[in-house]
Amino acid sequence: MTITVGTLAAGVLVLAGCTGSDGGGKGGSAASPSTAPVTLTYAHEQEFLSYNNNTAAQASVANSVVLNQVLRGFWYSGPAGDEVPDTEFGTFKRESSSPLTVRYTFNPKAKWSDGNPIDCDDAVLAWAANSGRWPTGKRDPDTGAKLTAFSSSRPGAWANVEAPKCADGDRSFTVTYDTVYADWPSLFGAGTILPAHVVEKESGVRDVIAAVKADKTKTMIKVGDIYDSLWVSKPGQYKTEVSPSAGPYQVSDWKAGQSITLKPNPQWWGRPPKAATVVIRFIAQDQQVAALKAGTVQVIDPQPTTELLAQLKQDGDQMKVTTHDSFTWEHLDFNFDGRFKSKALRSAFAKCVPRQQIVDNLIKPQNPDAQVLQSRFELPFQPGYSDLADLGGQDYTTVDIAGAKKILQAQGKVGMKVKIAYATPNPRRKAEVDLIRDLCDQAGFKVVDGGTTSFFGGALARGEFDVAIFAWTGSPLLTQGYATYLTNGAQNNGGYSNARVDQLLKQLYSELDPANQKRLLSELDSTLWSDLATIPLFAFPALAATAANVEGVTYNPSAAGITYNVNEWTLKQ
Repeated sequence: MTITVGTLAAGVLVLAGCTGSDGGGKGGSAASPSTAPVTLTYAHEQEFLSYNNNTAAQASVANSVVLNQVLRGFWYSGPAGDEVPDTEFGTFKRESSSPLTVRYTFNPKAKWSDGNPIDCDDAVLAWAANSGRWPTGKRDPDTGAKLTAFSSSRPGAWANVEAPKCADGDRSFTVTYDTVYADWPSLFGAGTILPAHVVEKESGVRDVIAAVKADKTKTMIKVGDIYDSLWVSKPGQYKTEVSPSAGPYQVSDWKAGQSITLKPNPQWWGRPPKAATVVIRFIAQDQQVAALKAGTVQVIDPQPTTELLAQLKQDGDQMKVTTHDSFTWEHLDFNFDGRFKSKALRSAFAKCVPRQQIVDNLIKPQNPDAQVLQSRFELPFQPGYSDLADLGGQDYTTVDIAGAKKILQAQGKVGMKVKIAYATPNPRRKAEVDLIRDLCDQAGFKVVDGGTTSFFGGALARGEFDVAIFAWTGSPLLTQGYATYLTNGAQNNGGYSNARVDQLLKQLYSELDPANQKRLLSELDSTLWSDLATIPLFAFPALAATAANVEGVTYNPSAAGITYNVNEWTLKQ
């Protein structure tokens, strides 16, 4: 879990890729007979921002939906919430565990749409941009964080990796880790590999590989300035000459405030895309159903509401509608520096929180298959969820007013005020607070609605809450909970601390054996339930809707979104 929903654009791992990769040996081009002369249109509410989706300022799902099949990489996030190797782009293999060493090999046919080969310098630039090296001596005016030569939305494990070992023109490179990292396959994914030859030309630093080896901060700041700014786009102004494609599609047109158009990349070496034209129209969510019904778009995936689903169902055979869980999940956090330092009081509160009723009343109308979330590390659609779904959360699925009241009486805390903080305006979270208050007040608590517009960066950061309601965006990463549950972790907003949990998290961070990973996750979730560190509630509901004659569209819960396999979309012939 990398960030709060309130800052989604700034911190989610932005993934991209394809489906059904055949290894990339067949080749293909825009003229291939497997690319049909059809146009498909998808509705998205936000306009494109930048070709570089890696900087803290520009990282956004609005970029992912465009770039998924423009900038490929060594892996992508699949619809089951897993990491899938993209063998059309290249291959990677762990060569050693001590030290952890990984070898990556680009497809020998891989090249940018401007004709330049994809090779060593591109890998070195990706590492440099995310490694957190070369401090500038300045600080972020908002957070106070020390600034480095490159602005990265995903620092962390990259800092434990040495620079890629390769020479200019090499089609393979090797990286060695200073610290073993369980999620090592998550580096060098789609969107992280950008054209070094463009950065070299624009920055005047002729050789990125040599610059990294020389390790001169002044030179790397010069490279970083170009990396951070070159690809930031004004609406309607896509810089084709500096933004080449490394995927089956390339951006061919951008009408500011209206749409962006993808056409086949004639230099693409893998299987050609199925549709000759894909148009991404910028349409507000409350207008997308009408656009689908009118036929001006063929694919939508807005945030579901009861009213929206009712509108979609009116057209029956005219469209296909599916509902899903997303990677974003709601939870309650306790403030361990306040009243809820007491485990007994946390238990009393957990007993009166109507988790099942919250799901039944607020989530099932948008996703009939929704269920109470019982794990902090896996979501219901992921293969490992069933192994983590019975580790303590089931004890707090059914409301126990009598049990909660008994604890409060024994602790002498009947009438205890509980301030529940959350970001407003948010009708669903207000409804959650109302349901909790109805039940927990019966048990002897006095619940206070602490919703505020300054929750993120305000009440949450300053610990001005007894209980906080917000959401994390999950991922396939094993180590996603590291900063959340570690003592003094960067995302440990409630001040939770347990020495055993710290030990387990550190072991999981560097555990490479799948059986041991599973064991560690089970003990972590079990211990967190025993401590009542947090209370998971539900995965956010999601939907996908298409015209009846559209094929190949598959919902994806990750930040890549539904266009992760847009190269497979087509119309029924």
